[in-house]
Amino acid sequence: MIETNVLYYGDNLPILRKYIPDNSIDLIYLDPPFNSKATYNILFKEPTGEPSKAQVEAFEDTWHWTIETEKTFQEIVATAPANVVNLMKALRDAIHENDMMAYLTMMCIRLLELKRVLKGIGSIYLHCDPTASHYLKIVMDSIFGGMNFRNEIVWCYGGGGVPKKDFPRKHDIIFRYTKNIEKYKEEGVFNTEYRPYGDWTKEHEPRHSLTAGGGRLDMKKGTPINDWWADLKSLTSYQKEWLGYPTQKPESLLERIIKVSTREGDIVLDPFCGCGTALVAAERLNRKWIGIDITHLAISIMKWRLKGIFPNIQYKVIGEPVDLSGARELANQNRYQFQWWALSLIGARPYGDKKKGADTGIDGYYYFNDGGATKKAIVSVKSGNVTVSQVRDLNAVVERERASMGFFITLEQPTKPMYEEAVKKGFYKDSLGNKYPKVQILTIGEILNGKEPETPQKVPIYKSDIKREEKVKGEQKKLS
Repeated sequence: MIETNVLYYGDNLPILRKYIPDNSIDLIYLDPPFNSKATYNILFKEPTGEPSKAQVEAFEDTWHWTIETEKTFQEIVATAPANVVNLMKALRDAIHENDMMAYLTMMCIRLLELKRVLKGIGSIYLHCDPTASHYLKIVMDSIFGGMNFRNEIVWCYGGGGVPKKDFPRKHDIIFRYTKNIEKYKEEGVFNTEYRPYGDWTKEHEPRHSLTAGGGRLDMKKGTPINDWWADLKSLTSYQKEWLGYPTQKPESLLERIIKVSTREGDIVLDPFCGCGTALVAAERLNRKWIGIDITHLAISIMKWRLKGIFPNIQYKVIGEPVDLSGARELANQNRYQFQWWALSLIGARPYGDKKKGADTGIDGYYYFNDGGATKKAIVSVKSGNVTVSQVRDLNAVVERERASMGFFITLEQPTKPMYEEAVKKGFYKDSLGNKYPKVQILTIGEILNGKEPETPQKVPIYKSDIKREEKVKGEQKKLS
C-alpha cells in the first residue's frame, strides 16, 4: 500500500527504495538542478511583496566526484542492466571523473529506481537545460529504452538579460518517456491538449476543412499542441505565484504535463520537488501526489504554499523530527537543517547564510499584524548549550534592528538567569492595548507540544498568501 499526499524530507534515493513500491506511480516529473557554476539561493518576499534583501542558501551545486560518487558508480556496475553499465563506463572513459560525470552517476542510480516505481503505462518527464540534456538523453535511452522515448519537448520563454557573445539561452528541454510502450501502448494515458486556431484560420477556412494529411480541421476544438511550447511563459517577480525559488517553474507548465499524462485520482511523484509546483498542480487537478526534497527549507516552503492555496488540505510529512530525540539527531547531523526546521515550526522565514558571512545574530524573521501595520520579530535558534549571554545578545539585536519583538528558540532547557534577562526587555504593547513579552524564550519541546509565540495576528509568509486569505474570507462572507 502506497501513501499519497506525502512530503518526504531526505535524499530521494533511500526514500524511493524504502517507501515507494514497484509499479505504483502514474506520472513522474523531475527537475534535477545542475549548473556547475551556480549557487542556488532562495529569495523570500517581505509582507509588502518586495523581495527580501536577505538571501538564503537552500542548496549548493554538490555534484562533484567524491568517494560517495565512486561507491554509487560501483553499485551501478554491480547491479544495473548490462547496457546501462556499458554506457556509464564509456561515459566515464570519455569525460573522466568531473562534475558532469558525478551528476550523471547520481542521476543514473535514481533513474533506475524511478523506472522501478513507474507503472507500465506510466510516463516520466525529465526537465533539464541544455547544459546536460544531451548526456541525460542517452542515459534515459539506456534505462528506459529508445523505443519508449516519446518526445523531446522544447519549452521556449523570454525575459532575462542578453549575453554579448552568444544568442540568449531561452529554452529548456523536457524528455518524455513511457515505461513499456511495446506492451502497454494501447493503454497508456495521453489526453491531447488543443490550442485555438488563429483568427486568420477561422476566417479563411471552412468549419471542417481537410488538412494536408487528409484529416479534417475541427475549428471548434483547435489544433493539437506541438512539442515546442512557447505559449507558457516563465515566471517573473510580478506574478502572484512567484516565490523566488531558483528552480521554480510556472504552475501552467506542470498543469499541462499532468493533464496530458494522468487521469483524476492518479499518483504524481516529484523526487526533486523544491518549492512544490508539481504538487500544487496535482492537488488542483484532483491527483494524488508524493514530493521528496533534501532540504528542510524546501519542505517548509511547500507546507506554507500548500496551506496558503488549499486551506483545508490534508497531507503528511515524513522525515521531519516529531520529538526531542529526533530534533537532537537532526541537530547533530546538520545544524543548518535544524535551524531551518525550527524556524518552520513557528512560521518564521530564514535569514542570510552564516556560512559565507559574518554572524548578524539573526537566524530568522517572524512577522505579525498590529492594527493593519506589519511588525517584525527577530528569531534566534540554538541547538547546543545555551547561556544568558545569548539572550543578552538577542536583546541587543532587537534594539539594533528596531524590531518589535525577539524570539529565542532553544533545543536545550534554558536557565533561570536567561528567563530573567528576557523579562528585562519588558512588553510590546499593541494598538488595542494588549501586552506581550517583548523577548520570549521557547523550547523545541514546548513548540512540538503546540506552544506558539505570543503576538497579535501572524502575517502569512508570502504576499500571495495574504491575497488568497483575503479571497477566501470574502467568499465565505458571501456564503454566510
